Amino acid sequence: MIIITGITGGIGNFLFNKFSQAGEQIIGTYHLNKPEGKQYANTIQLDITDFSAIEKFIVSIKSKEITLINCAGVSANAFAHKSAIEEWNNVINVNLNGTFYLIRAVLPLMREQNFGRIINLSSIVSQTGVIGTSAYAASKAGINGIIKSIALENAQKGITINNINLGYFKVGMIDTVPKEIQEKIKSKIANNEFGDPENIFNTIQYIRNTPYLNGSCVDLNGGLV
Repeated sequence: MIIITGITGGIGNFLFNKFSQAGEQIIGTYHLNKPEGKQYANTIQLDITDFSAIEKFIVSIKSKEITLINCAGVSANAFAHKSAIEEWNNVINVNLNGTFYLIRAVLPLMREQNFGRIINLSSIVSQTGVIGTSAYAASKAGINGIIKSIALENAQKGITINNINLGYFKVGMIDTVPKEIQEKIKSKIANNEFGDPENIFNTIQYIRNTPYLNGSCVDLNGGLV
């Protein structure tokens, strides 16, 4: 079974539909408004900053061979000296704490089953300086920092955990970036274009089928420099 968080976001929505079309057993989570359509029958409203709610959700899952794909995330654009502390706390709480809460809740089930795949969508922003993204960058850097320990703790149980450090894609948060800045970003990408989300799906499938890949960050950015 595949669990995908944040299915109302551009990338999460794409992956949910892609895996559904592939005939995978899947359940998606959303925070506020449930997406419309028959394909969204297997979804649940879930606040990923509420650990007790996450635990109840995981307990309800009876499936085996679980893949958890953490897509849910928020951003807040502001210069650090002008940023609102409330926005900082929200970004860290959703992107870092929420991701960890899901991992923490699902690990006992994966360990019991001696199998698990955890895939977190991180960001190139955690590796490069981007104006106005201090909170977002910190949250993604945090995700990149915890996977080595979790891999060491769980590898002998058939569980892998990896991150995909995404560059800029044709779906998702790129829509919030002004057009002139988008063109500057493209000029730094070797492929000279934003990525097709199909590449994210293919990378996830590769990670799922490669048990020797563990505790790693896979850069998927089109050769961005």
